[in-house]
Amino acid sequence: MPSPLDDRLDAPPAPRAEPLILLENVCKSFRLPDGGRFDAVHPTSLEVGRGDIFGLVGKSGAGKSTLLRLINLLERPDAGRVVVGGRELTALGKPDLRNARQAIGMIFQQFNLLQNATVFDNAAFPLRIHGRHDKAQIAARVDECLALVGLEDKTASHPAQLSGGQKQRVAIARALASHPEVLLCDEPTSALDAETTESLLATLHDINAKLGVTIVIVTHELAVVTTLCRHVAVVEDGRIAERFALDDAVHVKPVTRLGRDLLQLISAPAPPPAPFGRDLDRREAAHA
Repeated sequence: MPSPLDDRLDAPPAPRAEPLILLENVCKSFRLPDGGRFDAVHPTSLEVGRGDIFGLVGKSGAGKSTLLRLINLLERPDAGRVVVGGRELTALGKPDLRNARQAIGMIFQQFNLLQNATVFDNAAFPLRIHGRHDKAQIAARVDECLALVGLEDKTASHPAQLSGGQKQRVAIARALASHPEVLLCDEPTSALDAETTESLLATLHDINAKLGVTIVIVTHELAVVTTLCRHVAVVEDGRIAERFALDDAVHVKPVTRLGRDLLQLISAPAPPPAPFGRDLDRREAAHA
């Protein structure tokens, strides 16, 4: 008599989930002042699943930041396709692309805040420029985002009054204001000290866990990858040299130096847990 196990073995495989982000044979070159050409990204493909935290790691000049900026078309690829949430961004005209970008937040290494605007106004900026929300809706969403990053008491402050970690939290609140599906992070910790970095990574982890926002983070800091990411791709000379899941890294034989360094870091004994959250916020404020 056939068993239920036989039925499962005979059943067709479950359909593969479509990636939230798909880069298909994208490439990007820049003209040099002397008339030459610099190939920042060679033809490259990449998939990122919905809800993932994906790291792009590589040395300076490897092309990882350019690759990240191809996802929201801040850099338009010379060739290839970019698909986010089922929409091919590379096929959209300017008005449709502007609307599609509302689903893609971005935070930068140097914060990119408006220095003469308050924390509230910085976080409200993307909602105001799209003109689809009234004042009450904007206020409610900004308050929600600032509370999520632990800055609900800083609404009237200006960037000059904040620590580096607090500035980056404002940038995160601004990126989250338009309810994005994707959060792109370009070296978000490189201007921060070690303790503030830990606090910021905890915030990003909470955002992913609570909101389901897919995060793609560019970094040259391997500890950022091992602390935050589930998958990683090593970028070398404008190409993805390898990629693997962090929780399966012990079964991987890395082919790059950075991949081997990541594996060694993952295999090392874990240090004692560091404090996250408001204790670090108070230390940041003390040094602001």
